[in-house]
Amino acid sequence: MHEYSIVQALLAQVTAEARNHGATAVRRVEISIGELAGVEPDLLETAFEYFRERTICTKAELVSRRIAAAWACRVCGRERRQQSYLRCERCARPFDLVRGDEIILDKIDMEVPDV
Repeated sequence: MHEYSIVQALLAQVTAEARNHGATAVRRVEISIGELAGVEPDLLETAFEYFRERTICTKAELVSRRIAAAWACRVCGRERRQQSYLRCERCARPFDLVRGDEIILDKIDMEVPDV
């Protein structure tokens, strides 16, 4: 289950950002997951709930958004959603994957003391 290692890396990044901002707690973590990232959202959520204990994210909610995969022709720029034939009808060139395999940390809601 590589979801565990993904969550551990995510928590490390969130913890570092929280420390940089002097946060006392993290309340919400928002991520985007490409449909081709090879991540099972339910397993990721379970791993997050397990690994967040005794961290600055103990009570944090994990919110994930799916990103649909898309390909584009590098010559004419024509974009396509997933299909069986990934070659441009106009240029006959193969399409390149332009999104859908990423995992992005979008937003961290944290509590910081009043200054």
